[in-house]
Amino acid sequence: MPGTNETRTERSHAQSMKRDILKKAAIAVFSLACFLWVSNELFAQELKLNKQGYFEETGVNILVFSSQYNGMFFDEKTAGIEMIHHGVRTATGGAVRLQNTPEQWDLVPRMIDRKVDAKDNSIEVTMRYDQFDFDSRVKVTGKGKGVEISVYLDKPLPEKLIGNAGFHIEFLPASYFGKSYMMDGKPGDFPLYPSGSTKIEPISKKIPQFAGHSTFDDRGRNEFIVPGPLATGKTIVLAPEDPERMVKIQAQDTDLMLFDGRNLAQNGWFIVESKLPAHKTGKVLTWHMEPHSVANWKRKPVIAFSQVGYQPNQEKVAVIELDKHDTPLKTASLYQVTPDGQYVEKLKADLTDWGLYTRYNYLKVNFSSVKDPGVYFIRYGNQKTNTFSIASNVYQDIWHPTLDVWFPVQMDHMEVNEAYRVWHGVPFLDDCLQAPTNHVHFDGYRMGDTTDTKYKPLERIPGMAIGGWFDAGDFDIQTGSHCHAVLSLVDAWERFKPERDETYVDRTTRYVDIHRPDGKADILQQIEQGTLNMVAQVKNIGHPVRGIVVPHLHQYHHLGDASTETDNLPYNPNLKPYQSDGKSSGTLDDRWAFTTRNPFLDYYTAAALAAANRALKGYNDTLADQCLFYAKQLWNENENRVQKDTSRLARFRRSMKLSAALQLYITTKEPGYAKEFKDAIWPVLDRSVSMGLTAALQAYPYMDKPYQEKLRDYVIRYKKECDSLSVDNPYGVPLAKGGWGGNGRIINWATTNYYAHQLFPDIISPEYVYKGLNYIFGCHPYSNISFVSSVGTVSKKITYGNNRADFSFIAGGVVPGILFLKPDFPENKEDWPFFWGENEVTVGICADYILLSTALNDMISRQQ
Repeated sequence: MPGTNETRTERSHAQSMKRDILKKAAIAVFSLACFLWVSNELFAQELKLNKQGYFEETGVNILVFSSQYNGMFFDEKTAGIEMIHHGVRTATGGAVRLQNTPEQWDLVPRMIDRKVDAKDNSIEVTMRYDQFDFDSRVKVTGKGKGVEISVYLDKPLPEKLIGNAGFHIEFLPASYFGKSYMMDGKPGDFPLYPSGSTKIEPISKKIPQFAGHSTFDDRGRNEFIVPGPLATGKTIVLAPEDPERMVKIQAQDTDLMLFDGRNLAQNGWFIVESKLPAHKTGKVLTWHMEPHSVANWKRKPVIAFSQVGYQPNQEKVAVIELDKHDTPLKTASLYQVTPDGQYVEKLKADLTDWGLYTRYNYLKVNFSSVKDPGVYFIRYGNQKTNTFSIASNVYQDIWHPTLDVWFPVQMDHMEVNEAYRVWHGVPFLDDCLQAPTNHVHFDGYRMGDTTDTKYKPLERIPGMAIGGWFDAGDFDIQTGSHCHAVLSLVDAWERFKPERDETYVDRTTRYVDIHRPDGKADILQQIEQGTLNMVAQVKNIGHPVRGIVVPHLHQYHHLGDASTETDNLPYNPNLKPYQSDGKSSGTLDDRWAFTTRNPFLDYYTAAALAAANRALKGYNDTLADQCLFYAKQLWNENENRVQKDTSRLARFRRSMKLSAALQLYITTKEPGYAKEFKDAIWPVLDRSVSMGLTAALQAYPYMDKPYQEKLRDYVIRYKKECDSLSVDNPYGVPLAKGGWGGNGRIINWATTNYYAHQLFPDIISPEYVYKGLNYIFGCHPYSNISFVSSVGTVSKKITYGNNRADFSFIAGGVVPGILFLKPDFPENKEDWPFFWGENEVTVGICADYILLSTALNDMISRQQ
C-alpha cells in the first residue's frame, strides 16, 4: 500500500539528511585534496637555473637558446626557448618571429648575445634579423613555478614588421592530440587534422622567405595564405586535463593567439603568439608561462636491449636508463616464455652501476650466461620488456626489408609497384636543366659564377632521365650519396654474393614490382640503378655534379607520388607557363643540375665507378666498360691539378684520392694506383686511425707483406680507441653530438670492426661487431625501439620519408637515430616524423646497413 503523508515526509527528511552528510563529506574530501595539492605545490621545487644552464624543477626543464636556429636549414624545431615536460620535449621555437605560423624556410633570427645570470635566475638573449636591421632582446626569468618572458626593443619595430612580428612559442601537435585547451576559460579541442580558417592576403604584405624563394605555387604569386587563430584571449591553459602536459600562459597588456601551423605545412606546430606593438620601445611584451609539475615525478626506466635478439654465444648486455632522482635497484631478471605460455625466471643478475651520462643514470645487466634458444623478456622492478629471441638465426634476414622494399621505393625514373599499391609513377622524365649561375638554392645547393660545363643556364642537359635513387625523404639526386651507396653495395656483393631475388625490374618499360622475382640478383640491379645516373652525369655533363633537384621551394616540400612533382614534360621556353604541346611544356618545373666541379666528388665518383665495373661484369658489360672508362677519365683529369698544386689544399686532395686509387688498383692491378694509395694512407692513419682504417683494411688483401705487417700496429691503436668508448658512454659505441643522429657512424664503425676481426682476430673480437648492431636494434638512449623499420619486435613505424605526412614508414629504412640536443637531452621521436636529423632515411646508411648485415652473417657462419 502507498505510504501515508507522514511516512513520506519522514522518508524525505531522512533522504535530505543523508544528502547533507554526503555533501559535507564530499566537501571535506575535496578540501583535504586541495590542501594536499596546495601543500605539494608550496613545497615543490621552484624553477631555478641549474649547472647546465637551463631552468629546472621536478618534471620541467626550460631551455633558453641552448641551441640556435640553423643558417642552412633555418627552422629545424630545435632552437629558441624549449620545454622538456615530464621527460618529453613538447615546446620549442620561443623567439620573435615574423609570421603567424612560420614555415621551415621562413627567416629566423640570429642570436648575437646570450647572458646567463645565476643571481637573477635569468637568461637574456639578443636576436637580430639582418634583413630588417631589427634587434630584440628576450629575457627569461624564473619566478615561482614558472618563468616570466619579456621582450625588449631598443628601437621601434620597422614599418614592414608592424602587424607581422610577434613572440611565439610552438607546441608539438603529437603531445596535444586528443587534448583540450581553455582560452579565458572557454574550452576548445586541439584538432587531430588541421581545420582552422584561413584567408588570402596580397603578396606585398608577406615577409619574404630566404634568398627570394617561396613555398607558394607560382599560380598564386600575387597572394598568400594566412591562417586565422583558433582562439584569442589573455590566458590560455593547454591540456588542463593532463597533469603531465598542462601549461598555463598569461599575457600582460596584449592578446594571446593560438594558431595551427599545419594549415600551411604538415610539419607545422600549434603556436601561441602575441604581436609586438608598434611605435614602442623598452619592455614591449610580457608573458608568464607556468608548466604544471607533477609532484615527485620520476621518468620511468628505459630497459634497452636488441629487439632482434641475440646469438646464443654472443655477449648479451642490457642497459637501463634511469631518472637521475630514481633509486637504482640491485638486480634484474631474465624470464623465458615457454611454449605453453608460462614465465620461467632463467637468471637473476646483479646490476652494474655505469654512472651518469647526459641527464640520466645508467645500469647494466649481463645475461650472457643464458644460451638456450627461446623467447625471453627482461624484468626490472615492476617493469618488463617485450619479448625477444635467443637463437642462432636471429640475424639471418635483417637486411631483407632494406633490399626488398626500401631501395626499390627510392628508384628514380621508374614506376614502383608493390602488390595492390603503387608507391609512385615514373618520375622526372623531364630531367634536367643546367642550374643558373650566381644562385643560392635551398638545402645547401648553390652555383657560382660559372657552370663548369658547356651548357648555358637553363639549357637542357640530354640523357639524364635514367637511373639513380631519391636521396632520402626528398626527391633529389645527390651524387655523393650515390657514390657511398654503390661502394657499400659492391663491397657486399664481392665479399658475400647475396643472390636474393625479390624484385622485378624492367628498364624498357621503366617498371619495378616488389616481391616479384625476376631471376636476377637484386643487389646487382641496385648497383646498376645507382651507376646508370652517375655514368650519365660524366658522359653528358662532363663530370659528376653536386646534385639534381627541383627549382622551386613549393616543389621541394612535395609529399606523395614523386611523378607529380613535375609535369614530366621537358621545358619549352617558347610556350607559356602551364601551356603544353603534348611533348613539352612552358612550365619551368624541371629539375636543375648543380654542376660546380669539385675534385673530391670527382675522385669519389671515380672510386664508385671503378668498383661498379667489377660487380657489373657479366651482368651489364656495356655499363661495366663505361664505368671503368669514366673512372680513369676523372682520375686523369684531376691528376694534373693535384700535381701542380703545392698549397695546403694539395695535401687534402692527396688524401681525397685514397678511395679512387684503391678501387682503380683492385680493378686494373696497375701498380701506379697502389703506390698512390700507400703514399697517402699512412699520413691519414697517423692523423686519425679511426678515419683511415676502413680503407686500410679493405686494401689489406691486395697489398704486400710489409704493408700488412705495418697495419697491425694501427689496429692495436684502434682497439684502444674502441675500448675507450665504454668509458665515454654506457653503450660503448661512437656517439655523434651534432645536428644529425649518429647511426651511420656506428654502422660504419661496426663494419670496420668486422674487417679488423677477419684480418686480426687476435686483436678485435666479434663483440666489437655485435655491439654496433645491438645499438641500432634497440640498446640505445631514450627508448628501446629498433632503428630499422620492420626489423625487430618493436621497430620504427614513423620516419621521415616521402610518406611522412601519413605518419608512416618504408620497410627497411634506417633512421639517423638519437639527436643529442644541447646541453644534455637525447631524443628520437616516434610520434612526430618531421625531425629529419632523427628520422630521415638516406641511401648511404641503408647501403651501409646491408653491407654490415651481410658481413655479420658471414662472421657467424665462419664461427659455426
